[in-house]
Amino acid sequence: MQTATTAPALRWFRLGIASAFTAVLAWGNLAWAQATEPAELAVHPKTVEIQGHALQRNGVGIRTKAIFKVYSAALYLEKPASTLEEIAALPGAKRVSVSMLRNINASELGKLFAHGMEDNMDKQQFSKLIPGVMRMSDVFSRHKELKTGDRFTLDWIPGKGMLLSVNGTPEPSEFTEPAFYQAMLGIWLGPKPADTKLKQALLGEERN
Repeated sequence: MQTATTAPALRWFRLGIASAFTAVLAWGNLAWAQATEPAELAVHPKTVEIQGHALQRNGVGIRTKAIFKVYSAALYLEKPASTLEEIAALPGAKRVSVSMLRNINASELGKLFAHGMEDNMDKQQFSKLIPGVMRMSDVFSRHKELKTGDRFTLDWIPGKGMLLSVNGTPEPSEFTEPAFYQAMLGIWLGPKPADTKLKQALLGEERN
């Protein structure tokens, strides 16, 4: 039989149990959601560190062409951003990470990137970046083919420029112009993106 003094304590005990159960359930749901992320997206971790700069995954998605999955990509920033203009205004490090989901001719991919840059800027701007475009094309041409599972990253390092790495190995080519990196981002995030759904995903419209 409950007394007047034990009833409040019992109510607090029950509330505590209920709160703990709710917290455990919420944690379990979060862990389950993370564990069930598709493998082609999970290869891009939620956080990365680039030369002392801690970055968060702004968004991640898949580039499709017709019915085929070509690659998955992730955008990393120091702070969340939802437009290309906001990203340009961020002073810190940035990364685009790409993981191949099918074999593709690397030289052809380099050409597609060049066309993507050109499609998202005026001719005068693009003409100034042609030397960088040629260096980038040379990098992809040397690799001949990117196979399923191969990865490359495009890192912007403040004070240094863009670092292009393939399967974790930095390329020697230099890309120091901020405008060049912004043009590279335009391939995925510009007004004429390679894939509209991928653009939405990278900009966090499907925030994960």
